[in-house]
Amino acid sequence: MSNVLHLIADQTGERLDNFLSRQLPERSRSYWQKLCVRGMVMSNQQEMKASHTLKQGETVVIVLPQQPDFSQQTLPLIYEDDDVLVINKPAGILTHAKGVLSDEFTVAEFVRPRTTDGLTTNRPGIVHRLDRNTSGIIIAAKHTQAKNWLQKQFSQRKVKKTYQALVVGHVKEPQALVDLPIKRNPKKPQTFCVGSNGKSTQTAYQIEQIYTHNTLVRLCPLTGRTHQLRVHMAYLGNPIVGDTLYGKPDQTLERMFLHAAELEITLPSRKRSVFKAPLPHDLKRYLERTL
Repeated sequence: MSNVLHLIADQTGERLDNFLSRQLPERSRSYWQKLCVRGMVMSNQQEMKASHTLKQGETVVIVLPQQPDFSQQTLPLIYEDDDVLVINKPAGILTHAKGVLSDEFTVAEFVRPRTTDGLTTNRPGIVHRLDRNTSGIIIAAKHTQAKNWLQKQFSQRKVKKTYQALVVGHVKEPQALVDLPIKRNPKKPQTFCVGSNGKSTQTAYQIEQIYTHNTLVRLCPLTGRTHQLRVHMAYLGNPIVGDTLYGKPDQTLERMFLHAAELEITLPSRKRSVFKAPLPHDLKRYLERTL
């Protein structure tokens, strides 16, 4: 069952969301705003908006949603020590919830009982992310000091990430560095595009295997821009197979053919390490049909 809290306003003129975040600081103001939108914060049996101005002595009733139990759900663990977890994320799993309220199992929820970092947020221990439909290696931190160390590795570009992608058509050069700036697409704000006034973005690629209508490539992002691999390959005329944003759907593949195959990073123990994850079965089967 859900938990019900009763609070009494201790002053007049305070916004409801400010009052809730002050009284219950373990949750963010954004969290309380979401509860208000859901109609789970009331006074005199009336739903209250986050902007409601309280009066001293006013009773606020909060219905807290029950947290789902993810204790029986798991993810493939490649490596673990006192500082980090390295996970082989399956396609279809979010790295973390998009909002403060979520009933969905994510990488972050797998990490939550194994970390002391960010436990009041929706992304405990999360250092970087993979898109929902991208499979492969993701590293998480077991405490805040480890997270700071790993994030510094990413921000200073000391992490080497290698992806495998099957792209449409045949790539012209066997290997190359794509150095094209990327910006948000003003005509389609949920996407990005190459533009002279965009952020500097570099992707190195190398052909791994040539098929009749496709090419299997290894992609190494030298920067960390959103969607950069997808945007760069589409700009070259070789969108990633199954990419519905920058290419077109593939009727025989339920997701995009993009897999985070390798991660090279210096761990908080100062040990330089390389982690690898083989192509998952769905992508292997697709390649066998492509031959």
